Amino acid sequence: MFDDVAPRYDVVNDLLSLGQTRRWRKVVFDAVGAKPGQRILDLAAGTGTSAEPYADAGVEVVACDFSLGMLRVGKRRRPDIDFIAGDATRLPFADSSFDAVTISFGLRNVSDPHRALQEMLRVTKPGGKLVVAEFSSPVNPMWRTMYLEYLMRALPPIARKASSNPDAYVYLAESIRAWPDQDHLADWIGEDGWENVEYRNLSGGIVAVHRATKPFPAAAQSGPVEKIRRARRAAG
Repeated sequence: MFDDVAPRYDVVNDLLSLGQTRRWRKVVFDAVGAKPGQRILDLAAGTGTSAEPYADAGVEVVACDFSLGMLRVGKRRRPDIDFIAGDATRLPFADSSFDAVTISFGLRNVSDPHRALQEMLRVTKPGGKLVVAEFSSPVNPMWRTMYLEYLMRALPPIARKASSNPDAYVYLAESIRAWPDQDHLADWIGEDGWENVEYRNLSGGIVAVHRATKPFPAAAQSGPVEKIRRARRAAG
């Protein structure tokens, strides 16, 4: 399905989101806070639009996606980015390989989100970050009703005119409706081993950006270095 929509995927996304995707990507980039010398894994990277800001900032980024069609489109446009095919539930990377892992609008498409979150934890260095951007639930009841009406009534007709595979966008609307809200996703992330879980609502809760960190091993948490680190944090 994603292979079929790859050539016009980014254009259609900008259209359906009324141009908000660019702002959402900027918020995710700022939340990751990547610096040159760090290595970032961008999962469900698609054609690489979410990975581009890191490469442009001189940060090493790996764009990983399950769809070969998406990766081919991305590699043609940005040959300087490392595109790798991979399954989020069985990542082809060693333990503690990345300073941060991020996934934008892809976690709900994974067959086993819990397994994916655990795999992201595995490949992240202790103290490293997780940033998840995903469609969520608008916090205002009236706005939520209007949004759901748009998803189920307006989005498919627009997709039929703009996309080569409109059925993919019917799936998009249905998957958004079935996805858990902000608090439930925060609970999932904590259950799968991450700590310091927090989130920020965007566009009234249409999108939520969740952040978390990978805990240090228990032995390291009780050692002298970690005691100094905790004392410095407490001192501000």
